[in-house]
Amino acid sequence: MLKVAKRLFLSSALLALLMGYAVADDALQPFVLAYKTNGDIQAVAEEVKSKVTGAGFEVVGSYSPYDGAIIMAVTNDALKKDAASSEFGGYAAAQRVTVTKVDDEVQVAYTNPVYFANAYRLEETAGAAAALESLQTALGKEQAYGAGDKKLSSGDLRKYHYMFGMEYFDDPSELAEYDDYDEAIAAVEKGLSEKRGGASKVYRIDIPGKDETVFGVALGDAGCSGDAYIMSRVDKGEIRSTPHLPYEILVSDGDVYALYARFRIAISMPSLPMMQSDTGATFFNIMCAPNAIEEALVKTAGGEL
Repeated sequence: MLKVAKRLFLSSALLALLMGYAVADDALQPFVLAYKTNGDIQAVAEEVKSKVTGAGFEVVGSYSPYDGAIIMAVTNDALKKDAASSEFGGYAAAQRVTVTKVDDEVQVAYTNPVYFANAYRLEETAGAAAALESLQTALGKEQAYGAGDKKLSSGDLRKYHYMFGMEYFDDPSELAEYDDYDEAIAAVEKGLSEKRGGASKVYRIDIPGKDETVFGVALGDAGCSGDAYIMSRVDKGEIRSTPHLPYEILVSDGDVYALYARFRIAISMPSLPMMQSDTGATFFNIMCAPNAIEEALVKTAGGEL
């Protein structure tokens, strides 16, 4: 009897171990650290740009949200095709490649297209998988990061929210409503050119075959909605989460949306604690940000607060 019990125990332990490996293998991280180097950040950025364009990506926009950070938004036809495969898939059309100065070190990183394809519930993900392989080949892969010890599978990401009562992917901020797509696009372009709400355009990508466009938006306000304000309070890890930026505005038909900040920030930084951390980076530090971001983007889109 004892031998049978021992065999059952060992079999259960082995099964649990194998299941643990399966979960670990399936776990996805939002960002990839390509490599670390030294030198002038602008020179590194130019080298990185050359590598990604050589790998078949188009750099559709770039900006420096604060000193020591350069962000490039990149896309290609396969990513845009994936984005067209599902409702509101435009959020996934652009991937971010970043160069960040941390003390004497320069970190080159990028978003994981497969992670965000699942987080944004794309029906087609082949372009994302190919893009990840291309980025790894062009830039390298030192380590994936961003989710910490959160074991987020593709299934987890498709139903993700940070905690009870907080928004999902399909609970966006509804910024404005217009009679048609062209009117909505004109309103957003005008708001960005006038920097309403402190927002300005980083990039624009039109999704093929649909009346849908995604804008990358720099939030330059010094207050709660600003890129610099938010990142100074939540991005304090050894490896920086610069690929979180920029924010997006999505025009779909005549409606203008943005992912609500309690989802948009959390999906990039799912391991960020609510109240306490060793680095002092917590969501509590930016409690004012979700409403402030929404208000800034409503102004940008020409909507009503």
